[in-house]
Amino acid sequence: MPATRALREVGSVDQAVWSLSTAKPGNGVEQLRDGDLETYWQSDGPQPHKINIQFHRKTRVSMVEIYTDFKKDESYTPASVSVRAGTNFHDNHEVHSQELSEPGGWVKLPVAAGNDCGFLRTYFIQIAVLSCHQNGRDTHIRQIRVFSPADPVTRGEQLPTFSTAEFAQHATIR
Repeated sequence: MPATRALREVGSVDQAVWSLSTAKPGNGVEQLRDGDLETYWQSDGPQPHKINIQFHRKTRVSMVEIYTDFKKDESYTPASVSVRAGTNFHDNHEVHSQELSEPGGWVKLPVAAGNDCGFLRTYFIQIAVLSCHQNGRDTHIRQIRVFSPADPVTRGEQLPTFSTAEFAQHATIR
């Protein structure tokens, strides 16, 4: 992905439906998306622990970021993460995997590596925590963000104007 490309967050509830494989009461999707680095999702079951993001329409996704804090969470901190994409829960495939060594802060998980356009068009993203530090069973992820390339209109740039009569006739709705 080009380093200069602007990104926008596309994980809001009006654009996606979030679900978790398991969660302790009071430590679910709301805490994962509330913008507070002191709150977190805590899984409550066998590994792998999964975060599912299902978009309302096919969405361009460039990167997922997770916020982890080894100093606070110790054995609850993810050590191995897999990002998967597809159209639903049953046909997803791995697009990125990463080993984490005592992470503290935002961890970037690119989903379009090797893709010339810098993004992946998908209906579904799944983040799977495959293992935790110190052989921990459950996991903490403090925040998560999903990014898409920003459209030119989103960045405040104007759309091109039509220069010929042929094209200008399609510029407005009658």
